[in-house]
Amino acid sequence: MKNIIKVLSVLCLTIISTYTFSQTNIEYEFVVQGACGMCGDRIESVAKAKPGVASANWDISTMLLKVVLDESQTSISHVKYAISLAGHDNGNFIAPKEVYDELPGCCQYRADTNESSESEEDDKEEVEGNINFATPVLMEYTFRVEGACGMCADRIEETATLHGAETADYNLENNMLTIVIDDTKVNISNIKNAIAIAGHDNGNFKTPSSVYDNLPGCCQYREGDIEHQGGSANHEDHIESGDDKQEEKSNMSNENHTHLHEIEGYIYGLDSKGKREALIGANVLIGGTGEGTTTDTKGYFKLNNENTHANSVEVSYIGFETQTVELNQEGIVEITLNTGHQLDAVEVVYKKRTTEVSFIKSINAETITREELCKAACCNLSESFETNPSVDVSFPDAITGTRQIQMLGLAGPYVQITRELMPDVRAMSSIYGLSMTPGPWIESIQLIKGAGSVVNGFESLTGQINVELKKPERGDLLFLNGYVNNGGRVELNGNIRQDISQNVATGLLFHAKKLSGVHDNNGDGFTDMPLEEDMVIANRWKFKRVNNFEGQFGVKYSRLSHEGGSHDHFSGESQDHESHWRMNNSTNRYEAWAKIGFVNDDAPENSVGLQLSAVRQDQDSQFGNDLYNSEQNSIFANLIFQRIPNDNHIIRTGLTYQLDDIFERVGKAGIFDRYESIPGAYFEYTYKDNKKFSVIPGIRADLHNNYGVFFTPRLHAKYNFSDKSIFRVSAGRGQRTASIFAENLGLFSTSREVVINQVNDDNPYGLEPEVAWNYGINFMQAFQISGKELIVSFDAYRTSFENQIVVDYETAGRVSFYNLDGESFSNSVQLKLEYPIMENFDVRMAYRMFDVQTTFGESLLEKPLISKHRAFINMAYKTDSDWHFDATLNWNGQKRLPNTQNNPVEYRRPDNSPNYFLLNAQIMKRWGKKWDVYLGAENLLNFRQTDAIIAGDDAFGQYFDASIVWAPLFGTNVYLGFRYTLSPTE
Repeated sequence: MKNIIKVLSVLCLTIISTYTFSQTNIEYEFVVQGACGMCGDRIESVAKAKPGVASANWDISTMLLKVVLDESQTSISHVKYAISLAGHDNGNFIAPKEVYDELPGCCQYRADTNESSESEEDDKEEVEGNINFATPVLMEYTFRVEGACGMCADRIEETATLHGAETADYNLENNMLTIVIDDTKVNISNIKNAIAIAGHDNGNFKTPSSVYDNLPGCCQYREGDIEHQGGSANHEDHIESGDDKQEEKSNMSNENHTHLHEIEGYIYGLDSKGKREALIGANVLIGGTGEGTTTDTKGYFKLNNENTHANSVEVSYIGFETQTVELNQEGIVEITLNTGHQLDAVEVVYKKRTTEVSFIKSINAETITREELCKAACCNLSESFETNPSVDVSFPDAITGTRQIQMLGLAGPYVQITRELMPDVRAMSSIYGLSMTPGPWIESIQLIKGAGSVVNGFESLTGQINVELKKPERGDLLFLNGYVNNGGRVELNGNIRQDISQNVATGLLFHAKKLSGVHDNNGDGFTDMPLEEDMVIANRWKFKRVNNFEGQFGVKYSRLSHEGGSHDHFSGESQDHESHWRMNNSTNRYEAWAKIGFVNDDAPENSVGLQLSAVRQDQDSQFGNDLYNSEQNSIFANLIFQRIPNDNHIIRTGLTYQLDDIFERVGKAGIFDRYESIPGAYFEYTYKDNKKFSVIPGIRADLHNNYGVFFTPRLHAKYNFSDKSIFRVSAGRGQRTASIFAENLGLFSTSREVVINQVNDDNPYGLEPEVAWNYGINFMQAFQISGKELIVSFDAYRTSFENQIVVDYETAGRVSFYNLDGESFSNSVQLKLEYPIMENFDVRMAYRMFDVQTTFGESLLEKPLISKHRAFINMAYKTDSDWHFDATLNWNGQKRLPNTQNNPVEYRRPDNSPNYFLLNAQIMKRWGKKWDVYLGAENLLNFRQTDAIIAGDDAFGQYFDASIVWAPLFGTNVYLGFRYTLSPTE
């Protein structure tokens, strides 16, 4: 392991050195108007004063200025702008008249003010006529282009380069295209027009309907800015269904525009140093109406667009040309005017929330963005929900250090966890699998509450979590993340991507972790956290569209090595190692996956996709004197056909196959073989009416080799009362095979006897499958308060089990598994509010109530270790100098604890845990786009459970139990980390 970490470290340092110390300077040559040597001195000194400018030389005979600069520190546009403010015209940057008039007479070069003789004017004209305007004048432009998927990105970039762009880079996350062109040869308007003709709106250039209508369904963007789920695997898959993509389009449409009820934002200009400053008193008119307002002292404006239904604003300010800016998305806009007189470019930036919710989708889904994940350490998937109230994290025992997530009051295995819509954390990886997805690898997380789409399988009972990893074909060229904490944990994470050719890209992702500190902060005689050595590495390949096909494949290897148990054993304080209770786990997991997509250009309304994945996992564990070993071999295939005949109807259908071949050796309980072969088929239909109502019924049928045929019906519907008010309902059935040992690793950290009440020897573990129905409603409303948007969301869900595998700890010295004989349900209610109480200061609050009850034996009891009441508040503040401050406070109400009253008095626990608070906080400083440094702490209040282990002094005795964990064990965890990002433009 040490050698592997060394190799990765050397590789990363080599790459950093290569990129950091390679020649990043770019030479530009362009005309700057001047008349004498004094002009030359002024022009050169102004240019050299800009950060990153290595040299500047102006030739008076040709009026050409050669500038060499590092574009990671400043842009050529900022240099040109500064020169214009010093009094010298250059291209589109014109010196203000009042500045030009103050120049010395010998420096005034304009024909209408220059006092030179006619012969001198003729000479000057001759010189100007001899200027070589064919000299390249490279300019960078960034502007919004509408697109929805990877195919869109390819089409946009290809069109731009075919029409003269030197480089073209399209960011699918914010729909911004950055191109570099030679201004002497190429007109930016021609490129924008070509992109529009190819099918993608950009600013005032709109795609003809005849062209747009022939785009593949996944590429049609016009009524929303939302990620495409991709019923077919030919595009990047996201959790929402293709019908939601189309649905959002319809709702956001108003003759190919968004109907914005209110338009608000900020107007900025650039000062003489190229820094952004608020423009006070700028005129902002609603396009084509004459109605408008002016900006305040912060450059802020707000317009009521309820009656005008306009989709543009007209911005004017002294010293800047009047400009019309198209708006096609809800949100606060930031408009930056970049020139001193004649407008060269307008930058429009939408301020998106770090956790995005939708007022359009039929399914209750939210997207956790990369920015949200940066609010905490988020070292792996189980640690990625600290700032989100919808997902809770718990510890299954006091030994292994693993974490388990909960949603709607039920444990993680009831949540379907996928990676890019293919099965990921399930079966033998139900607990440890969460740590096999490093947080720095994650691009975004989509979270669905309630029943999901039938396209994604039958195993979802309470919801779905889909993880999108960083892509090989876009994003950062290099990303590195280092982490260390006061517990002795050290991590190195990263990803590198490379374009192999125009149509092929690859990416390498790696993770290495070591925890060597031995701690017993709660004084129970056992390590609070196990010693760990983990490594995860993945390689991804993306093949862009060729002959109507595109695809990707990837491989991944995970290795975990954990040891824990008696503190004296690992600290070396005692040499009597034979009497020490110890845990060790070694897991090796191998994964491979592929996606292939096909779109027929002659029938773009139809698309076909194929998803394939294979997994092998070997786990060898020892808990005290007991062994737990398992092997898993799984295959998954999903063939998807999607048809979009028109905007009101979407059909998706397909075939799936899931194979699980699992072997488990469970200490004294024996050997368990499990073979499951499950072919299936599904059909889903979407109907939308009047852009407010939609309904999505779906059904799938699967044939299990043990359980026979079973059906999975699901239904989603929504109604929009307005653009900012939505009501959703959902209902659906789910079925799964419980992996009773892998999902309950805590039982091995006890001396309890394992008892399985089998009902059918042919079934896995001799038990029936778990079957549940989930019903839910969601209402979301946005209010405008003091010019800011308050979002209020209310959820209510019920999960009712037809059958459940009951895990019964209520009898001392025993853990029993049996089929449900009675009731089992979970009722979940959540109220959430999000509001920016001031600029760059966002607050998110939530209250949750869970009523989770199960029949244990003959008694209906609250499920243990679940808080009935929880409250949450997250605060995030960002300064203008890019300091980020985040804090999250969680209140956990009391939890019922398993019955221990039959134990001896000293080994008993109370019926309920106390209430407690958890406070996490982080400070991050960002330097440009390259460096982040962050310092944070988890459990700042230092709350610890001190009685987590029963009979720890007699670990091999009959009362030993480390499974009753209801709070953290370690106490305050302080961490320090960095992120380094190398973008394609640097």
